[in-house]
Amino acid sequence: MQTRLIETLINTPEGKAADRILRKCVHCGFCLATCPTYQLTGNELESPRGRIYQIKQVLEGQPATTVTQTYLDHCLGCLSCETTCPSGVEYGQLADLGKQLIERQVKRPWYQRVMRWGVLQCFPYRKRFVLMLRLAQCFKPLLPARLRAQIPVRASQVSAKKTRSSKRKTRTMLLLDGCVQPGLTPQTNQAAQQVFGQLGIDLVSVAQAGCCGAMSHHLQKTEAGRNFARQNIDAWWPFIEQGAEAIVTTASGCGAFVKSYGEVLSEDPLYRDRAKHVAEVTKDVVEVLAKEELGPLRLKPAIGPIAFHPPCSLQHAQNLSGRVENLLASLGFQLTSIAEKHLCCGSAGTYSIFNPATAQTLRQRKLAAIESQKPQLIATANVGCQHHLQAGTGLEVIHWIELLVRPSD
Repeated sequence: MQTRLIETLINTPEGKAADRILRKCVHCGFCLATCPTYQLTGNELESPRGRIYQIKQVLEGQPATTVTQTYLDHCLGCLSCETTCPSGVEYGQLADLGKQLIERQVKRPWYQRVMRWGVLQCFPYRKRFVLMLRLAQCFKPLLPARLRAQIPVRASQVSAKKTRSSKRKTRTMLLLDGCVQPGLTPQTNQAAQQVFGQLGIDLVSVAQAGCCGAMSHHLQKTEAGRNFARQNIDAWWPFIEQGAEAIVTTASGCGAFVKSYGEVLSEDPLYRDRAKHVAEVTKDVVEVLAKEELGPLRLKPAIGPIAFHPPCSLQHAQNLSGRVENLLASLGFQLTSIAEKHLCCGSAGTYSIFNPATAQTLRQRKLAAIESQKPQLIATANVGCQHHLQAGTGLEVIHWIELLVRPSD
């Protein structure tokens, strides 16, 4: 693709990155077949190729409009197009750059600004989010049906098998608690710590670490996202210097962003090197367990069949497609097949908040494919997907790590 970026952009780091990415696109259209919004609408402007063209126009000096902003807002950021693209176009990075540029040019309606401000003042902050969640749970019976469906029941402590590890904990890894996960699904990280403990690994939560920064970054508050990244690096670094082997994430969306810290802070001379190292040692929980001897877990699966929904952030952003399924199958769990497993469920971070109609349509499509195989429960690997799917089904939806600590009888 030929480009003519305006002079004020072409020599900036953002402009150079955008120009490099645009020149990779050959208009082949392979991305259309795997884009969720294009599959729903058939509108070229609701596809990666169409959005790339709109971003290119803005980068070349054409004024951005609310229409352009709306089409970019409709993108889920699932990165299915990147998995499909034969030319290696880094669409996600280009979309973020385009959204940031358009955000500076187009003023959003007041209600959108208020919603975004409210989300960013609450969700990334663990204590604030838990307080809001508890209030919502208390007043749930008084709320409209549409809102009631979005408020989960208060999570209980995970019910673990009564086994103890014979292994002494001689290894240390760090666990990212996250921001919304401790409130929505605290049992996920509890289960991870129990599993790792049985393997002789001390999985340590660092209190000073908080939100990974993805939410702010993807809502065009780039510097706020960088600040969250810096805060986490500062919190983890003393433990890394003391020999912590890895930073383990149980929310695949968070893991994908932490793995990008090297790029996010590439222009920061004070954090660049540490950010790159943190990104390199960050592992999704499945990456760690797939390399461990899991005999000490003494698993005797007594449940099934199970439907595993692979989050987009796991299969497209982290390129870990099939890893969880293979691990669970090797441990004796029975898994169902899922049609269109590459398509997003509609959660996509804050997408279901700002684009509820599309998010619910995608959820219905996903659940129809899952429930047609009559699973006993649904397992996934990201808190957002878990919460979003649970609001639309009577089946239990859990993080797959919980399967490894559930009693077998």
